[in-house]
Amino acid sequence: MNRRLNLRALIAITASLANWVPNRLNAAPHNEARVTRVNNYVQLARFTNAARRASINDIIDAETVVRTGNDSRGEVTFSDETVVRLAANTAFNFKNGTRGLNLREGAALIQATKGANGATIHAGSVAAAVAGTTVLIEYHPGVYKFLVLEGTGRLYRPGYLGDSVLVRPGQMVIGNPNAAVSDPVDFDIARFVKTSRFIVDLPPLRSEKSIAAEGQKQQQEKSKKTLIETSLVIFGGGTRISLVGPVQTDAVSRPTAALPTPRRAPNLSPEAGPASQ
Repeated sequence: MNRRLNLRALIAITASLANWVPNRLNAAPHNEARVTRVNNYVQLARFTNAARRASINDIIDAETVVRTGNDSRGEVTFSDETVVRLAANTAFNFKNGTRGLNLREGAALIQATKGANGATIHAGSVAAAVAGTTVLIEYHPGVYKFLVLEGTGRLYRPGYLGDSVLVRPGQMVIGNPNAAVSDPVDFDIARFVKTSRFIVDLPPLRSEKSIAAEGQKQQQEKSKKTLIETSLVIFGGGTRISLVGPVQTDAVSRPTAALPTPRRAPNLSPEAGPASQ
């Protein structure tokens, strides 16, 4: 008999963001965004001009690609208060405002406010529709990860009718962008918040209370034994899942210098190999 495995995986985001500057957003047209945080090297590359270093309050439009270097981070904020935080080695652009966010490569946290018109995030051959939702998405050729912290997102492959799944708070999907979308598995929201460098040492997101409430719901489910915590943990980058003991559990609660790489539940094992390409 097949049984679904409820996964509790460590989610840790790369590198410290302690040097980010405070958020200052001025009004911008719907089809533009403003640079609101810069850490180390963030580049703005327009399709028609040479690239230049980004500065706080720079206006970016649909002809601009935002790129972060090694050990660098950036953030852009739209006029509807949708926030996009970019990890190191990430390339991002957009068109039609938040309706066409495009993660070319790397990782990003997106907070789409409830009062906004919603956002559509493209990553390779997959896309996610979110509104009143906070999510993290990572994409590299051959693999993507999609995690929901609060709200509900719809992950799908454009052009493939019916190939979509609703992803709820505390759920994640990992897969090949050129393959069918798989079912979500669970991750621990509270541990994510404690270890994610998209959140640690940064001003709180507007959705902070909502994220905390979803974490509390998971704690209640665990106390009722309707959600079972495992000892399966993904240490930093890569796709290997480790089985940890009590001594190691404390160590994985501290921020690490790597991106999350969760695995699809049916394939989980203590020595799981790389994700399918």
